Amino acid sequence: MKLLFAVAAAIASLSAFAVPPQDTQAGEQRFRELYKELVETNTTLSAGSCTLAIYPGRDLKLKAILLLAHIDVVEAKREDWTRDPFKLVEENGSFYARGASDDKAEAAIWVDTLIRYRSENYRPRRTLKVALTCGEETAGAFNGADWLTRNRRELIDAAFALNEGAAGELDTSGHRIALEVEAGEKFPQNYRLEVTNKGGHSSRPVKDNAIYHLAAAVTRISAYEFPAQFTDGNRAYFTGMAKIQAAKGETEVANAMNAFLKNPGDTQALALVSAKDPSWNATLRTTCVATMLDAGHATNALPQRARANINCRIFPGVSTETVRAKLEELAADPAVKISSPETRGPTSSPPPLTPEVMAPIEKLTAEFWPGVPVLPILQAGATDGEFTNAVGIPTFGVEPVFFGPDLGNIHGLNEYVGVKSLLEGREFLYRLVKIYAEQK
Repeated sequence: MKLLFAVAAAIASLSAFAVPPQDTQAGEQRFRELYKELVETNTTLSAGSCTLAIYPGRDLKLKAILLLAHIDVVEAKREDWTRDPFKLVEENGSFYARGASDDKAEAAIWVDTLIRYRSENYRPRRTLKVALTCGEETAGAFNGADWLTRNRRELIDAAFALNEGAAGELDTSGHRIALEVEAGEKFPQNYRLEVTNKGGHSSRPVKDNAIYHLAAAVTRISAYEFPAQFTDGNRAYFTGMAKIQAAKGETEVANAMNAFLKNPGDTQALALVSAKDPSWNATLRTTCVATMLDAGHATNALPQRARANINCRIFPGVSTETVRAKLEELAADPAVKISSPETRGPTSSPPPLTPEVMAPIEKLTAEFWPGVPVLPILQAGATDGEFTNAVGIPTFGVEPVFFGPDLGNIHGLNEYVGVKSLLEGREFLYRLVKIYAEQK
């Protein structure tokens, strides 16, 4: 376990800005350089680094605001990418690199925001804290947000936190559909399916084969769909999305959304919407998918062991044991043993989307992108908000950068973010945090 907790040199040098510069081309260039340095610092599992900074407010009786982002990234192999994943490349109106979006975009914006405030000699009413953590992309490898909540809660204690977990939606033509705000997230849990066998010589095959047992169990699991469930977050999302679909002329989809909002047992309407978009399906229910296979020990031997990893994203309020039991039922084979190799962290309830949180986002969205609605969502993935929400720091996903249906290839090859969209998001969050910072 590594203790990766230090004061960021970039933020520690804020006092160097004695004369407030105008945030024009010079300010944007400063942000670009900061973003480039952050992206080109390899923060994969073997090389992570975390930071914390505090910007004092005028009223120390008021609780702080926590600006949270993770700076560790998913592994990336140069031979698989079109460009070097650890060199920031600006091309065709986009930035390409591992972490260009997830999550170094917001991390760079938080640091840049504090620098801008300092350059203006701005003193917020509330203290601002920035925590750039590691360990979001893996479980337990770093002393990141999880460690901070359990060991140094006082350092990150806040009235609420702003984090990743939501973004802007673009349609296939690049038109803005909605700006999302995360109101809760699903819980990630891996399950290991394992079959052991005495094996034998491949010239004497038998039906009792570890790979066959495993393959049949995985196939049965793949055919199952967990029932739809609703929270305030996904209910509000589909209420708003139904109006958007109706305005686009997608009346069948809009009607289906309205139908299952009225009657959550309307399986036909749920099936139509679930099949239309994998993101819609994911926010409606627990999902489980096979992500890794490992079997056999020699090409000319019957397998003595076969394993599969099933990655589940569990709906709020559903226990990990309930899902494990369901997988066991679906496997329908006593030879297949199912275990939970690790648990990422605690489960947490969705934070309430109060007017104090939503009104500033809605106000700025109307100014930046008139006519674009703000929609709460239940995040199908997982963020470090899992840990902060669990210890009583309401954490909201707010990242006003717009992505198309491919989500900017996050976690995949050639991850990217639009340059214009990133710069707009930078300005939006700079102004949003100021509004929050002045709230009593």
